[in-house]
Amino acid sequence: MIHKLIDSGIKHIEVTSFVSPKWVPQMSDNSLVCSLLERQPGVKYSVLTPNLKGYEAALAAKVSEVAIFAAASESFSKKNINCSISESLKRFLPVCEAARKDGIPVRGYVSCVVACPYEGKINPKEVAQVARDLYTMGCCEISLGDTIGAATPSDMQLVIREVSQHVPLEKLAVHCHDTYGQALANIYAALEMGISIIDSSVAGLGGCPYAPGASGNVATEDVVYMLNGLGIDCGVDIKKLIDAGNFISHELNRQSSSKVAQAFNCHL
Repeated sequence: MIHKLIDSGIKHIEVTSFVSPKWVPQMSDNSLVCSLLERQPGVKYSVLTPNLKGYEAALAAKVSEVAIFAAASESFSKKNINCSISESLKRFLPVCEAARKDGIPVRGYVSCVVACPYEGKINPKEVAQVARDLYTMGCCEISLGDTIGAATPSDMQLVIREVSQHVPLEKLAVHCHDTYGQALANIYAALEMGISIIDSSVAGLGGCPYAPGASGNVATEDVVYMLNGLGIDCGVDIKKLIDAGNFISHELNRQSSSKVAQAFNCHL
């Protein structure tokens, strides 16, 4: 699937996660996945690394970027990575220091930027604090995650407005889950604010084991279709992208969550 995505024109792919197989057994093949990649010039292969041990394994796998993930909710942080927000930031510091020494870019995620499944609404100032700490630590980019997909466009703009007082807009990305069907609207709102980096997932795959009921990230096919309609060329062949989504959906024996793919597949 990764090779199919690259063939469609995708240039930045998070390929796996170097987390503990005890907690996330689905990711136990992370090194194998990286070893099977047919590396292409100009493509950034990124992985999640929760700590220094994960970073060292990722470095051995010859990745081009690592990502660390914090949360704006104390409860979600404890559920997701088994530590408080402040503890997580201390844990990430040696990762950033090692990556800086090795010349590896570090991307930072902030989960639950609008709402948390355990705490409800999140104060944008708390989001801004975590984003600022990650940026100061050395993250080259901060992705703002609506983990449970509860945000509306006004929520998204409020968070971006607050965070952009501490992190430059060009260093911010949005990561919108589509649980309430608001992801594309939230992305459009982010574009209006000046955001130009969008996280997405082919066929809308994903979710979060610590956010019960949350759907996957917004489907890449749907984002590309919207961007094409806005006259924004992201360099992706949407037919090849849909083929990649169809491929993985067939392998997983599930229907694609992409509305665009469903329409294309019905020849609409």
